[in-house]
Amino acid sequence: MAAEILLVEDRESLRSMLAETLAREGYGVEAVATGDEAIRRLSEGRRYALVLTDLKLPGADGIAVLEAALVNDAALPVVLLTGYGTVETAVAAMKKGAADFLGKPVDLDLLLLLVKRHVEARRTTVARTLLAEEAGLSGMPRILGSAPALADALDRLRRAAASEVTVLLSGESGTGKELFARALHALSPRRAGPFVAINVAALPEGLVENELFGHERGAYTGASERRAGRFELADGGTLFLDEIGELPLGAQTKLLRVVEERTFLRVGGTVPLTVDVRLVAATNSDLGARVKAGGFREDLFYRLDVFPVRLPPLRSRKEDVPELAREFARSCGESARGRAFELSPAAVEKLVAWDWPGNVRELRNVVERAVLLASGPLIRPADVVLGAPGDPALPTPSLDGTLDETVERWKRAAEGARIRRALEESAGDKAAAAEALDVPVRRLVQRMRDLKI
Repeated sequence: MAAEILLVEDRESLRSMLAETLAREGYGVEAVATGDEAIRRLSEGRRYALVLTDLKLPGADGIAVLEAALVNDAALPVVLLTGYGTVETAVAAMKKGAADFLGKPVDLDLLLLLVKRHVEARRTTVARTLLAEEAGLSGMPRILGSAPALADALDRLRRAAASEVTVLLSGESGTGKELFARALHALSPRRAGPFVAINVAALPEGLVENELFGHERGAYTGASERRAGRFELADGGTLFLDEIGELPLGAQTKLLRVVEERTFLRVGGTVPLTVDVRLVAATNSDLGARVKAGGFREDLFYRLDVFPVRLPPLRSRKEDVPELAREFARSCGESARGRAFELSPAAVEKLVAWDWPGNVRELRNVVERAVLLASGPLIRPADVVLGAPGDPALPTPSLDGTLDETVERWKRAAEGARIRRALEESAGDKAAAAEALDVPVRRLVQRMRDLKI
């Protein structure tokens, strides 16, 4: 196991105990007795996720280790341990760049909590930095968030990008599978080639093969000219097959041949065509279960599931909701109303409390709707209308007329829906409903009259 933690402690008994404790938690540890040895290893360019060092050491002390660590890597977290600590010492250490400060005798539970927090944050930072460095000017799309589950997915994405391995992205609808596929392409040696995406589930069964493989002139009634399929269009680049679990069994057989041999026939064709395509597939269903049920070919499944990457649902990384929401408020605001919007703390709190069954896609839709509803550049809780798509409480207004007219209809419809929901949840109590909506009772009553509620 590669060392993640550099432990610097001169007392042998404590050094051994801390190293064993960290190792039991799954961390790789390099333990040294002096600050001079720690500085030597840091100067050699060895990479760590965390430095855990005593403050009082023979020779170079913990502050010297801290400074050496930050010279080599300004983002490297350093946690200082001391039995001689004072508030002044802690403040001085933090000003010099220490990530945390922990007194002796060491509280192991607290230590492990700090280590976990900083190591996970470091892993996320490293993964995102490497992605950015490797992407260069390739136009890799932004993937926002710092949650550990997302960091793991990003790290796997980076590892897969350097090879030609077939990747299977799995995750719930709205988790950003196409975004990840585009990022994978942008980081790969194929970045100069085309990226072609197709949603298999959106294709009528009779047109799947035609879309994937193309057709020859005269292949069927209406085929007046030769047409290239998605495999041909993706030659030299990446083909992204979204919702692969919905592929009909007949098309699965032909897809298997392409995956194995990189050859195929156009519909109505007799001459095999060869393509050079990197395949990325995605699914929101359990393909293993579909194999057992007879709905998906086992041999194709194993050809696609070479390097699986699981994308976490938004509810498992709620710490990312504020960053995502603020970015959506900025981008949607500039697009829809010509200026960036901001979220009030209470609005952010409301967003974080939601479970997001529709994941990132749902969050974007909610924020986009809030931008249209907001009376000013600050989005308030009353502007945040939550609910499932198709909820009868969230009517879809007509899109006829000018943009301003459409926006106004959306605002009135969403505002009315939110007021009705607040009244329903408060059993008709207007004061309670007004409190939930964060508006004065008088304003609520007036809006109810205006909207004929």
